[in-house]
Amino acid sequence: MDQEKIGKFIAKCRKENNLTQEQLGEKLGVTSKSISRWENGKTMPDLSLFKPLCKELNITLNDLMSGEKVKEKDYQEKLEENIISTIDYSNKKIENRNNFIGLIFVTFGVLISITAVAIFPSESSWGSIYSVLGAIISLIGINKFTKKLPYLRRLLCNFGYFLIFIAVLMMIDYIGVVNIKQAPRFSLIKVSGENVIYYDTPFYDVVRCNVNKTNETFKVIKNQKYDRDNIDEFCE
Repeated sequence: MDQEKIGKFIAKCRKENNLTQEQLGEKLGVTSKSISRWENGKTMPDLSLFKPLCKELNITLNDLMSGEKVKEKDYQEKLEENIISTIDYSNKKIENRNNFIGLIFVTFGVLISITAVAIFPSESSWGSIYSVLGAIISLIGINKFTKKLPYLRRLLCNFGYFLIFIAVLMMIDYIGVVNIKQAPRFSLIKVSGENVIYYDTPFYDVVRCNVNKTNETFKVIKNQKYDRDNIDEFCE
């Protein structure tokens, strides 16, 4: 599909029908700027406008897609070529739309996760909830990007992306525990004692000793079994 050739053909037919860009745009329900972009070969009309555009310019769909008046002897050959070109054009538009939507979802999801980590206190469950929600939203975007892949590869890409996203969140959380001395956001279990809180996370445990005192400390230890009634022993 020669976009520039089609644009020049639209301009030629419009003038032959004594129509200005404004008049043609008004008949089709688009702006004169859109008509100008078609005629300059910068964009193509939406597929839904092909038929009404041909009607206003007194041409056939075959003429429009060929960018010229098709001779009767070449009609069938051109028709087949144009059908294939139209399908390719339609598929490309769908792909570009999916990529655009995917980019929006990925960006929005990442922003939600970053905002959740930045705004909510580390011990607030809302921080972890919104972080995971951001991961899910961005995964929807990745799913849009991978639509053309075979099912298995698409599944692996989406699953891999989600795991990496969650791993990054966990890493950020771990860095916060070690360097900023804050409670882990992604603890599965939280056990409180008199002066100690034990956080059980998927990959490590955190012991918070002397809670809310000047000598408060955070200890990162390996995942292990613990006695709920004797967690104070981890601070000895």
